[in-house]
Amino acid sequence: MGAATKLQMIADEIAVCTDCKLHASRKRAVPGEGPDDPDLLFIGEGPGFHENEQGKPFVGAAGRFLEDLLASIDLKREDVFIGNVVKCRPPGNRDPQPEEIQACGEYLKRQIEAIDPKVIVTLGRFSMAQYFPGTKISKIHGQAKEIDGRLIVAMYHPAAALHQPSLRKVVMADFSMLPALIEKRTATSKPDQPTPVDPEQLELF
Repeated sequence: MGAATKLQMIADEIAVCTDCKLHASRKRAVPGEGPDDPDLLFIGEGPGFHENEQGKPFVGAAGRFLEDLLASIDLKREDVFIGNVVKCRPPGNRDPQPEEIQACGEYLKRQIEAIDPKVIVTLGRFSMAQYFPGTKISKIHGQAKEIDGRLIVAMYHPAAALHQPSLRKVVMADFSMLPALIEKRTATSKPDQPTPVDPEQLELF
């Protein structure tokens, strides 16, 4: 079964999912979107008002800033896969609750396995916590770490830079290093083997 078929099957399951209480208030589930073989996978927090209306991730102001950030490294939205920790909008844009994150966790895991991206970028503290529990994004943003054979980079959520203009340059600087990370993974990757990471080339923690 190809990656595109797997992703469509997952999306179909998400559309009718009732595994947590978020389904009761959703208008449209937001499984995520993008190509089935991208170099980059972005994981945000959860759908907001506009995402709930359209069934697509990052379509509000934060989405427009994300597109600007992608353009700064010569990429378009269509070049990357964009998803979220939870697939339905938390009421009132509240924080997703642990049981809701857990309920969606298997969907996200299956999407990552199907896509097999070279680099995963976590946007915000909730997606960051999936890989770096117990730390703060202010301490590790822009840093890369290999986890289970995948390179994970923690970054601020684009919305944070919209609310705190002082973070804008920080987010742009973090994004600017992504092409080098992708190139590094591409140059050193071998089929069916984890890609080694050279500590001298990455800012590890």
